[in-house]
Amino acid sequence: MVLVLPDGAPESNRGRSPWAHLTALPLGRALARAGRAEGLLVLPVHYSGRGWNGTRAQLAVDTAWAADEVVRRYGDVPVCLAGLGLGGRAALRAAGHSAVSSVLAMAPWLPAETERPAGGDGGTGTGDGGVGGGGGDAPEPVKQLVGRQVMIVHGTNDERCCPDRSYRLAERAKKTNRDICRFEVHTDGHALRQHHAEVMALAVDFVIGSLFPQPFSRPVADALAAPPPLGLRMPLAAGFGKSLRP
Repeated sequence: MVLVLPDGAPESNRGRSPWAHLTALPLGRALARAGRAEGLLVLPVHYSGRGWNGTRAQLAVDTAWAADEVVRRYGDVPVCLAGLGLGGRAALRAAGHSAVSSVLAMAPWLPAETERPAGGDGGTGTGDGGVGGGGGDAPEPVKQLVGRQVMIVHGTNDERCCPDRSYRLAERAKKTNRDICRFEVHTDGHALRQHHAEVMALAVDFVIGSLFPQPFSRPVADALAAPPPLGLRMPLAAGFGKSLRP
């Protein structure tokens, strides 16, 4: 099962965005095509509203609710959370849900990190989904990522969601979870349109490899195994996807 999480807004009381849903469709369709033979089910998450809204973390709360619904309707199936922008942040934050086995965060929107309080550990979240915590005075939590396979994909020219922030989060997470990697898409912006085919192939490779007994492609396996900073600044090669698997 893959839950596809569209983008949102940092602060908003408006309803969910149809445009954000449309921009997430290419990822959902690529995953559905690739996983059809394996019985992969891909479902979009429709948020209750478009705003994250500070400590409410509404998009992450909605994501945890959707994971609860998966368990209620389909039973004990592994779930991958795949999000874009603030949907990427929601995927990372809700990763602590017991049904979640992997996370794909594409161009995740993350807040600026302030200095960590003395004795702090990056936050632990609250509840089964680990969606609480991480307020304005603490770094984005990472403990909920332990035991999950995680990939972050970010364009180096992203002017909306700072790529350095996703690197710093991945660097902290790597200290307690070796199964995290991060790919940089050089010269690409927030929408990752310039290298769309390679990005979709990378997303498919990671999601299929994390949910089914299939090997990751060599670049993904190398990125997961490499120590920082190498495995967290892995460049996405031009033409990736033309020959993914042995």
